[in-house]
Order: sequence, then C-alpha cells, then structure tokens
Amino acid sequence: MSDIRETHPGTRSRLDPQPMPRRDFLGQAAIWSALGALVFGLIGVLRLPKAAVLSSPSKKFRVNLPQSLAPGTPFVPPGRAVAIFRDKDGVYAISTVCTHLGCIVAPTASGFSCPCHGSRFDRSGEVLRGPAPKALGWLSLSTADGLEIMVNEGQRVPTGTKVRS
Repeated sequence: MSDIRETHPGTRSRLDPQPMPRRDFLGQAAIWSALGALVFGLIGVLRLPKAAVLSSPSKKFRVNLPQSLAPGTPFVPPGRAVAIFRDKDGVYAISTVCTHLGCIVAPTASGFSCPCHGSRFDRSGEVLRGPAPKALGWLSLSTADGLEIMVNEGQRVPTGTKVRS
C-alpha cells in the first residue's frame, strides 16, 4: 500500500505542521526586533551611572625648581605640558601645547619644535616656522616662598610676564 502523498503530491497530512503565513512571520519579526532594541537600550541605560570619563590632573600645581637649573634651560615637570624657565629677571612658564593642532612640542637648543607638523618656536614661544598660527601661550605663575612655584595651566598671561623668585 502506497502513501497517499506519493500519489497526490499536493495533499498534506493532518500531522504536518501548518505553514506560517507571511503576515504572521513579519509580525513576529517586528515584535522580536522591538524586544531586542529594548534590551540593548536597557543595557545602555544601566551603564549611564558609571562615568566613562577619565579624571584629569588639576590645572594648578606646585613645582620645586631645581637649584641647579641654568638660566634659559627649560624645566618640564613630569606629566605636564609646561616648560618653566629661570633667567636674571625671574621665572616664567610657557605652554608646550602647539597652537596648530595641539601636539606637545619638545624643547630644543634654540626653542621648541613640534614633532607632528614641523612648527618651530623660539625660547619665548614666538613662531619661527609654521604651520602654527600663533605663539605658544605664557602661563600664570605665583610664588609662596623662594623655592616653590604655583603654575596655573588654565590662565594665560601676556608674553614677557615673569615672577621674581
């Protein structure tokens, strides 16, 4: 005895699963997509209380200049973008952040050099060769005693401003 499906290919057994209509499939796909979006949104909301920002050092910091610091020689405190100089007129600080794109310039024998795009600055921070559009900024200094100097990286002062030490 042969199976009825072999002789009549279009007939179905009552035990065969019902095919899912396209409309039902699209409806379920939309529901699962919405649930997935809600789950990912909830995960994002739960991450909000945790700050994703790294703390940065204070813009104001204290520096003890070495007594052996020769006049005109830059002193760069570790981890800071500042060069501090001592000369016969006093102490001054120049930012080592290039005014072109914000690279950290390196002190050289004649001033400063930007390793990123080749800008050159003299000892007072004035531009010798571009593409830097303006001079390096001078920073605010103050002294509590003769040895310790307070540097404020967030406050610019006019070029040539020095503090007696």
